[in-house]
Amino acid sequence: MAVLGYCCVGSNGLEQAKIFYDALLGSAEISPMFEHPSGGRVYGKDGNHCFVVLGPYDGMPATVGNGAMSGFRFETRAEVDAFYAKARALGGTDERAPGERAPKFHMSYFRDLDGNKLCAYCTA
Repeated sequence: MAVLGYCCVGSNGLEQAKIFYDALLGSAEISPMFEHPSGGRVYGKDGNHCFVVLGPYDGMPATVGNGAMSGFRFETRAEVDAFYAKARALGGTDERAPGERAPKFHMSYFRDLDGNKLCAYCTA
């Protein structure tokens, strides 16, 4: 059986991206694990890496993937709402405020400082 191991987003402003993600992911107890050779950072929880912000390997500018999105699963609606609010407070832009999207799916959508689309959700 396979499970998703990690997610990467590219950035053209790695220092600002690391400040954004240190604060945002830190609010969900996801911590920096080590620096990526591109100047980015690898984040994780409980010794497992799960999210990476980096400079693209090919040296070309990072671009936003049309239709690409990374989701962070939480246990409660309050955690979803808090994560969304934290992203917005850090300069992230709204894509859709927290709310019911399908039966038992409480979801929110926002973009980071480079325009990468992220989702916070729970199934409670």
